[in-house]
Amino acid sequence: MHVRRVRAGLKGWGGVGAMAVVCALALTFVLLLPLVGQHHDDGAGLGGPGLATGDQMRAENCTDPEKQTLPPSAADGATIEAIKNRTGEKRKLIVGVDQNSYRWGYRDPNNQGSALEGFDIDLVHRIAQDILGDPNAVQFKAIPTNERIPAIKDGRVDMIVRTMTINCDRLKDVAFSAPYFKTGQQVLAPKSSTITGYNSTLAGKRICTAASSTAYIKLDEDKKAGRLAASVDISTTVPNQLDCLVRLQLGEVDAVVTDGALAASQAAQDPTVELKGAPFTTEYYGVAMRRDADDMVRRVNQILVGYSGNGWQASYDTWLSATLGKDASASRPPAPQYLRTS
Repeated sequence: MHVRRVRAGLKGWGGVGAMAVVCALALTFVLLLPLVGQHHDDGAGLGGPGLATGDQMRAENCTDPEKQTLPPSAADGATIEAIKNRTGEKRKLIVGVDQNSYRWGYRDPNNQGSALEGFDIDLVHRIAQDILGDPNAVQFKAIPTNERIPAIKDGRVDMIVRTMTINCDRLKDVAFSAPYFKTGQQVLAPKSSTITGYNSTLAGKRICTAASSTAYIKLDEDKKAGRLAASVDISTTVPNQLDCLVRLQLGEVDAVVTDGALAASQAAQDPTVELKGAPFTTEYYGVAMRRDADDMVRRVNQILVGYSGNGWQASYDTWLSATLGKDASASRPPAPQYLRTS
């Protein structure tokens, strides 16, 4: 029923007019969330001290980053105890999320109260239920793509659940849970475009990516290595992925490169665009936390073990089956491995 209401609300949308409404709603609702704080290099607040040299060495030498996490445990440690000791209205899990990613973390204007909802939001509620005994004991903070790691290091949030890809470079700054979703980079472009995928048809085209995203890193590396035509323009970067779709609709860029799971949701918002070609990377989303919050990492991994068998599929069916297909096997991560020992 809920999915049908969303479809009805979006039916016929497309082009600049549609996104003007979406962006206006996003701008309105961002005022309802706490302001994103400023970056502090001293790591004040929840962030604690900076990353130790030994941790940097381990991250720099990492392989299979999705496996570089701690074994699961239900035990409470200092990090979790500090959260549980919050009192009154402050006794909540503080989580950085997106509010503009359709079906992942967004506000549906068709629903009363327009509460945040989506696949990532379901996972946040499960984590809050396990740690604090209340799925709604959450303070959501809207965090742009390029602010995800600073928000953790500065202590503005306890964790980030925001379609965040696990990779070795990010492991220098934050810790990740085991993967909870599998995806890959894809190209999104108008249906009428001559672009056919991540190939030579991108030559001379303007590509939009989110700042600090794995998409931009991949494009930049491939251009420098000669795997991508030198004429491809990757200078357009934006704070949030939804901004790329707006740029595409305004004709300011020719294509968007982002995670296929996000690109499929953007295509669902605008019937004039489509995915071009197959995914050209394999990536895994994880919950990001402080590098020294070992007890939290272990606890989230324990939660994910249960969630994989009871909750994950129901959430996929509700939010993602309409855009990614009823068969969820391509989106399920492999059985977790826990190679990090300290």
